[in-house]
Amino acid sequence: MTTGPLAGYTIGVTADRRADEQMKLLAGRGADCLHGPVIKTHPVGAEDELRDATAALIAAPPDLVVFTTGLGVRGWLEAADAIRLGDDLHAILGTSELLARGPKANGALVTAGFDVAWTAPRARYDDITDLLEARDVQGVRIAVQLDGAGANDLCDAIESMGADVVRVPVYRWSLPADHADAERLIRAVIDRRVDALTFTAKPAIENFFEIASLMGLLDEAVEALRDDVPSFCVGPVCATGITDVGLPDPFVPERHRLGAMVQQVAQHFAGKGDDVEMAGTSVRVQGRLAVIDGGQEAWLTDRERSLLTALLAKPGAVVSKPELLRRVWNGTETDEHLVEVTIARLRQRLGPAADGIETVVRRGYRVTAV
Repeated sequence: MTTGPLAGYTIGVTADRRADEQMKLLAGRGADCLHGPVIKTHPVGAEDELRDATAALIAAPPDLVVFTTGLGVRGWLEAADAIRLGDDLHAILGTSELLARGPKANGALVTAGFDVAWTAPRARYDDITDLLEARDVQGVRIAVQLDGAGANDLCDAIESMGADVVRVPVYRWSLPADHADAERLIRAVIDRRVDALTFTAKPAIENFFEIASLMGLLDEAVEALRDDVPSFCVGPVCATGITDVGLPDPFVPERHRLGAMVQQVAQHFAGKGDDVEMAGTSVRVQGRLAVIDGGQEAWLTDRERSLLTALLAKPGAVVSKPELLRRVWNGTETDEHLVEVTIARLRQRLGPAADGIETVVRRGYRVTAV
């Protein structure tokens, strides 16, 4: 028996970092995963800008250090060790006031043995600027660990308060060099072959829409996310990538962690299955999985699933072939024989429950479901 609240569902994963870990967590709850990384993370490395920024802070220690990401904390410390500045950097950070944008940065700092003076309550850059605006930071030396997008707005805002800002680049984000997997995922979203989409960084959302635009499918991708494919974001900053384009609020876990996001996906779909009785046989429909009479599993194709969903939406009501063509094939087909063939295959998969799909001559089909 296939088990787990996500059995029968396909979850689209857009991340590059920790994607294998995320997909393992999703698969452990029964999901199929479609991986289409829309973002690439590049470490800046230990040379040039990162070395220069670290050396400048050692020469003239900061009063405050703002850490924006957990990856940035770990990357900076590792890079400093690689260029033999690790001990000096640890000493500097140990005597500075450390601010964390959110729980990930906080956790990375605590794990590294540092005391965190303050953590942004909403994990947003606005929290940081609000805090600093309430203090006099004129002439205060503030180091900012940059995120992959550069955190330019944050640094500019702090500089406008009169602070001396030292920008510390640790990594950067870009579009993937090869878009093939991302394009495959975007087409699956548009075709509704993906039941949900996960994001772990705001730039990933921006890249998702940029790649969809390059494909000439931006409107279709936005429509799919608006109407049928829910988005799950690891935190509130990431979520603004969805709301900034006018889409409904995505799902965001209370704890801004990868595991918490996966658990939220599982909880969302746990209540989505349908329990019906067809021809006196119990059927549990869960995504593409139909469990018949409590034991027999039937895995449905995308068309079969959509067809059964359309019939179950109105139990007992006759649904015409033209209506099924419109709903299941999105109006791209007019040959009613496609409906007949798909119905026949669906009946084969449902076994003893097959008689629950009735043919109403010259009118269409109906499901006698309870």
